[in-house]
Amino acid sequence: MDIASRNHVTVTGNAQGPTVVLAHGFGCDQNMWRLTVPALVDDYRVVLFDYVGSGRSDVSAFSEERYASLDGYARDVVEVCEALELRDAVFVGHSVSAMIGVLAAGMAPERIGALVMVAPSPRYIDDEGYRGGFSAEDIDELLASLEANYLGWSAAMAPVIMGNADRPELGDELKNSFCATDPDMARVFARTTFLSDSRDDLKDVSVPTLVLECTQDVIAPREVGAFVHQAIPGSRLITLDATGHCPHLSAPEATNQAILDFLASL
Repeated sequence: MDIASRNHVTVTGNAQGPTVVLAHGFGCDQNMWRLTVPALVDDYRVVLFDYVGSGRSDVSAFSEERYASLDGYARDVVEVCEALELRDAVFVGHSVSAMIGVLAAGMAPERIGALVMVAPSPRYIDDEGYRGGFSAEDIDELLASLEANYLGWSAAMAPVIMGNADRPELGDELKNSFCATDPDMARVFARTTFLSDSRDDLKDVSVPTLVLECTQDVIAPREVGAFVHQAIPGSRLITLDATGHCPHLSAPEATNQAILDFLASL
């Protein structure tokens, strides 16, 4: 299958510049990066894509078996990188994509030379000595609600995830993005996301890594950002002056500047 159409791959920007791959989170698509792309295109080659089951990807390529683990999504990333013959690309992953990037870098270290993790969480469920932000019961309820009434769940959860109650248009955008995702495929991606535990993978990250967290984020609280930073040797942690789980939409200037400063340092 043609990877470019399977994952609706889009390449823009400076063809001679270093490559930056932008990867969206659960229930989203590449359009979520539209406020970041203009900050990059003058100096960088920018690659965008949709995971299978999201956005304008080829949904006929969806396999519940493949996408029941984050490895399946990481293989998508590696195959996109291979199809474009990328080397030492900077992978910018939002939310669950931050961990997908970690896995992809482990699978194909020659393809990914640096990581930017935007509001990452290696595990959403609290554990002994670890605060992920949710109890196991919370996650069970979240998934049961999502599976029973995906559109209702989207309408209720999107504003909570986005934060910024004073800017309801942001929550509406996330809700519309969720609602555009096929419910059956969203159910698989949600289970894969919220039941994942990638904490052990962090210690194997050997590329320059930037961790971006927000001052308030119900999905990835500050303790999680501190954990990721501590677990990845030599990583850099920046707390953005932003609230909610999608700073590239709610605070694009601060998010873009942090990414550009990191890129300039490589």
